[in-house]
Amino acid sequence: MRVITAPLRALKPSGAPAAERLVVAPQDLRTTDPTVASDIYAGYFAFSGKVVAAGGKSPFLIDPPSAAWAEGLMGFGWLRHLRAAESALARANARALVDDWIGAWGRPRGVAWETGVMARRLISWLSQSPVILDGADRDFYRRFLRSIVRQSVRLQRQLGRTEDGERRLLGAIALAYVALCTGASAGAQRRASRQLADALERQILPDGGHVGRNPRTLVDLLTDLLPLRQVYANQGVEPPRALLNGIDRMMPMLRLFRHADGSLALFNGMSVTPADTLATLLAYTDARSQAMENAPHSGFQRIQARGALVIMDAGKPPPEEFSGRAHAGCLSFEFSDGPARIVVNCGSPPPGGDHWRQLARSTAAHSTVTVNDTSSCRFVQEGSPFLGSPILAGPREVPMERIARREPDPPAIGIEASHDGYRAAFGVIHHRRVLAELTGERLTGEDRIQVLNARGSQNGPDAFAVRFHLHPTVTAERSEDGRSVRLASTNGPAWVFDAGGMMVGIEESIFFAAPDGARRSEQLVVHGAYRTTPVVEWRFTRETAAGRRSAAQAESTPADPA
Repeated sequence: MRVITAPLRALKPSGAPAAERLVVAPQDLRTTDPTVASDIYAGYFAFSGKVVAAGGKSPFLIDPPSAAWAEGLMGFGWLRHLRAAESALARANARALVDDWIGAWGRPRGVAWETGVMARRLISWLSQSPVILDGADRDFYRRFLRSIVRQSVRLQRQLGRTEDGERRLLGAIALAYVALCTGASAGAQRRASRQLADALERQILPDGGHVGRNPRTLVDLLTDLLPLRQVYANQGVEPPRALLNGIDRMMPMLRLFRHADGSLALFNGMSVTPADTLATLLAYTDARSQAMENAPHSGFQRIQARGALVIMDAGKPPPEEFSGRAHAGCLSFEFSDGPARIVVNCGSPPPGGDHWRQLARSTAAHSTVTVNDTSSCRFVQEGSPFLGSPILAGPREVPMERIARREPDPPAIGIEASHDGYRAAFGVIHHRRVLAELTGERLTGEDRIQVLNARGSQNGPDAFAVRFHLHPTVTAERSEDGRSVRLASTNGPAWVFDAGGMMVGIEESIFFAAPDGARRSEQLVVHGAYRTTPVVEWRFTRETAAGRRSAAQAESTPADPA
């Protein structure tokens, strides 16, 4: 946090809050890379998988290669890399680029003035204002502060017309920053705080999850909200209760999604985990704080038995206005053993992978059951670049309960749930039960397709597939009879999968959430027909030393000549 003391009375548009100076610069918790500053100085701008060489021109006058690239450029999040360079040249470059934008885009039009982009730019400018203003003259300071005021007035007007979603919450966060960082009147600060509180109360659920059900949204929100909380404290302004309570609830929820290797589970748009940012966020909490296990409002469950961990989606799709990037992964789960991730979902493609996005959202890209090669949700076919493709229909009822089993069975803890996403199309309900033995040696499950009515029992397709997508670090080796598969991980013990005597197939898959881009992977698939074989019982068993010796002996025993 840095206090800025240079006073200046800025010109302001009619109706704008008075802003005489910037009084504080919020901390930016996002990771930085000073080598990016060199690329920017050389005229190379890389966003969302696209690289553009400005060739001596202002990047703000170039036709953008994609809407996502334009959002990245106009949001100015890249200013933090110029700050990391810690050089007079980088600071001068930052100031020149901001001045270029003010000259080229100072009047509202196009993507630069879209609600979410404008909010991100305001937060970036305020956070990096020490870099932008270092060495600035009076005239630039006037233009810079006047632009902040103009943008905040425009943002305030647009929020009332912005559909309730993440962009609206981001806008409220940005306006709270502006009110505090410009030393606005107490009344203006109270109004901004009320607006922020209203948005947080609508979007942060009682268990700390975001209504859009994407783990990455929690990361992004906390990255903005934690510094905002500090700005309130530094300015001696009472923060809204919804801000304090929201942060306190979101932290355990964020831990719910976290595997032992530090990655977040891949649900509803989550892609590559920003490991450095996540570590920074978790450092703000008590190291002894526990992950939430039961999040009924968000629809997620976590069960852990020694090193074995299961994270499961047991909730309905988010409301339509928040579902633009949500996935059809109801009752999917991820399974890890210590640092070894074994069963995963495919995740969401990183920026630039839009041609894969709808495939990644399908039910088949998740470790759950597909019926008749159909997704459990129906999406809008043509979405907008800002809102995505909302979900039109999907599971409406997802009853769930946590269960515990004792003698005569081995002590275990688990989840039992069902969803009706296939009821309208095929007249069936998917039931799933997952049990983890407390020894951490076995994970068992059952998937059952319940036929409800004539539509489900009449002639026609009745195929279903139980899918378990494997992490790219897992190697699958099927037994000779095809009824079990040995899963060897590069950073953990081997596990053996079987489906109660049913045939287990190994098919190709794709993992979108690797730091170096999409990677080839595999999936285990058990096929069935729900009119004749409606139940699949499966299990993952940790391979013991005796099991390894038995397999080795079998391999070394000569085949019977007969």
